[in-house]
Amino acid sequence: MKRLAWLANPLFAPALAPVLAPHGWSVVHAHVPAHRFFSWDSLVSAFGFAPDALVYGDMSVPPMLLGLERFPCPTVFACVDSHIHAWYPLYARAFDLCLVGLRDHLPDFVGPGGDAARLLWSPPFAAAADRPGPEGPNAPKRHDMVFVGKDDPALTPVRSALLARLRARFPGFISLTGPYRQAFHEARLVLNIAEHRDLNYRVFEALGCGACLVTPRIGHGQDALFRDAEDLFLYDQDDFEGLCRLVEALLADPARRRRVAASGLARVDAGHRATHRAQTFADWFLAQPLEDMVRTRLAAAATLHARVLRPLYLHWAEAAPELAGRLLAAAKDAPGY
Repeated sequence: MKRLAWLANPLFAPALAPVLAPHGWSVVHAHVPAHRFFSWDSLVSAFGFAPDALVYGDMSVPPMLLGLERFPCPTVFACVDSHIHAWYPLYARAFDLCLVGLRDHLPDFVGPGGDAARLLWSPPFAAAADRPGPEGPNAPKRHDMVFVGKDDPALTPVRSALLARLRARFPGFISLTGPYRQAFHEARLVLNIAEHRDLNYRVFEALGCGACLVTPRIGHGQDALFRDAEDLFLYDQDDFEGLCRLVEALLADPARRRRVAASGLARVDAGHRATHRAQTFADWFLAQPLEDMVRTRLAAAATLHARVLRPLYLHWAEAAPELAGRLLAAAKDAPGY
């Protein structure tokens, strides 16, 4: 049986194993510290075997795979945070394949050779545990509206400003950090805010929990996945009064909230859980000319190092001095890094 090594953020890796098993693949996931680097040899050591394919799950850290251009197996970048890392499209060129979570960013990832076939739109999803509570839609509601997520004026200024205005306007609105499922079960409405206008996981988590979701109107394929006023409710993030009018109308109409929440849950159950993303990935991955891709990359390894990876190593050596030693060695293409 072939072995697919999934490194770092697991994303839908647990759901992938049973999908790939009938095709002769096993899936092994390894968590790693945020600032650990891996050469091919150290990767083999960490997993205990030489992978037949490697997936790197986005951790929003500097490039950790040193010598990536020469890895002898197919490589996949499962990219999530392209909305906050402008260097990701360049980094992705060093991999054979790339998943992109935000659909509108796909054109940025198409390399000079116009290789769009090596890209797959793989949106966020609801986890298996994102389910309605045991009491279902009839669970007692403790809060009119809930937001769960980071509220830091320095890191999320747009979000923090909006949350402050909403707390002043709606006494029954609360914002929390930490575990979200119980809060979603106990809220009449769940609010989402997209600081960077990204299609984030909160959309899928809230709908998967059976909540009535109020979320910004953005791109990235949102309208292809969900229907406004049928599966969720959309608002203009720059129109505070419009958002307030929507919230007021929904708080006064529990039947409408329940109907739309049920539709949103059904939409997630039908196509937006980890199992769905795993199946889509498996179908796409297994259809790729993997051996040809690896041969092509290995033949271009020197160019990939010079034009793609070396500039990134040098950038991060300056941006993160504590990591400079390993990154500078990688930039010089030093033996044994």
